[in-house]
Amino acid sequence: MSETPRVVIVGAGFGGLWAARALACAPVRVLLLDRNNYHTFLPLLYQVAAAELEPEAIAYPVRSILRRMPNTTFALAEVQAVDLASRCLETSAGAISYDYLILAAGSTTHFFGTPGAEAHALPLKSMADAIAIRNRVLLSYEKASLESDPERRQQILTFVIVGGGPTGVEFASALAELVNGPLRRDFPFLSSSPGRVVLVEAMEALLPGFHPHLQDYAAKRLRRIGVEVLLGAPVTRIDESTVTLKDEMRIAAETIVWTAGVQGILPAARWGFPVVKSGRVAVLPTLQTPDHPEVYVVGDLAYLEQKSAPLPMVAPVAIQQGKWAAQNILRQVHGQQPLPFRYRDRGAMVTIGRNAAVAQLGSLKFTGFPAWVLWLTVHLFNLVGFRNRLVVMLNWAWDYFFFERIARLILP
Repeated sequence: MSETPRVVIVGAGFGGLWAARALACAPVRVLLLDRNNYHTFLPLLYQVAAAELEPEAIAYPVRSILRRMPNTTFALAEVQAVDLASRCLETSAGAISYDYLILAAGSTTHFFGTPGAEAHALPLKSMADAIAIRNRVLLSYEKASLESDPERRQQILTFVIVGGGPTGVEFASALAELVNGPLRRDFPFLSSSPGRVVLVEAMEALLPGFHPHLQDYAAKRLRRIGVEVLLGAPVTRIDESTVTLKDEMRIAAETIVWTAGVQGILPAARWGFPVVKSGRVAVLPTLQTPDHPEVYVVGDLAYLEQKSAPLPMVAPVAIQQGKWAAQNILRQVHGQQPLPFRYRDRGAMVTIGRNAAVAQLGSLKFTGFPAWVLWLTVHLFNLVGFRNRLVVMLNWAWDYFFFERIARLILP
C-alpha cells in the first residue's frame, strides 16, 4: 500500500458524494468517478419530467462541490470492470488502481420481466429519462392538436404511470396538475378530449411501508385532483400503445412511465461481487464485501438487512452509508477495526400536489398542508448549491401563485 492510501469512489450520487465529503482533509487521496460531471438531486427528478423545474435546477457540477476538498479529484469515466485481485478498475478513461474502493454506482430500473415493458415504457431514473418524459408529454399535446379522430386523440392524451410508490405518486400528482392546468389553457380546443392520468399499482394500497391512514389519504387526494388510481392491478404486458392488466383489462395509451421498481446495476455480478436476487451486492454489517475488506458498497447497490428486512433504496440510506464507509476506511487506515452500520430512520414523506403531502416521522404522522410545508423545507435544505435552492424556490413560488410552469420546453 502507498504511503498515502488512495480511495476511489465510484458514483457521484448521494452515497458517493457524502463519502467524499466525509473524507475531506483526511490523510488519504480521494478520486471520485462518475459518468456525468454533475450530481443529480433525484428526489426532485419527477418535477423535471412534469415540466415543473428546469434540469439544471436539480443538478450541480461535481468539480464545484469538490473545490474545497484539497485531497479529492474527479474523473469523468465509466467503470467497465473491477479486478478485485489486483485492486484495479478498468474504466473508459483507462486503468485506475486503488487501496480502498467505495462502490456507490446506484441502481437501474427493474421491469420484473414484464413483457414489452423495457421496450415501450419510459423509466424515470436519470436526467435523460426525465427530459425524455417531459418531451413525450408535451409532444403528445402537439400531436393531439393535429388529430381529428376523437378516439385516437384520447389515446394520445392518456398517460399511464406504473407503480404506486413515492415516485409514482409524486409524478402522478405533478402530471395531473400540469395536464389540468397549464396544458389545458395552452390547448383550449382539446377540451373535448382532456388529458387522462392513470396510476396503476399491483398491490392493494399505494405507498408500501407507510401507515394505512397515509396510504388512504394519498389515494383519495390523487383521485380528487383527477388521477385515476387502479389498485390490485398488476401489469401483465405493455405494447406500443396498450397497457394490459390482470383479467385482460386494457388501457389505450401512448405514454407509459415505469416507476414500479429498481435493482442494482447489472454489471455487479460480472465484476465478481456476491449479488442477491434484486441485483444488489450482499455486504457485511460493516458495508464491506466478503473476502475483500478494502471494498465497500453503499446506497442502492448495497443489500443489508436490518430488523429482518432489507434497507430501502432511498437517499437517506445512501447518505448515511456513504459517511459510515468513509469513517470505516479511516479506521482501517489507523489500524482499527471497522464498525457495523446502523441505519437511523428519520422518517419518510411524499408530496401529492399543491398543499398536500403525507409524512411519517416515527410514531408521528402528518397529512395535508403541514406535511406539504415540511416536505418543501426538507427538500430545499438538502438540495446541493445555494443557486439551485434559490431557483427551485422561485419556480415553486411562481407555480404556486400563478398556476404556471415555465419549463414547458421540448428540448433534445
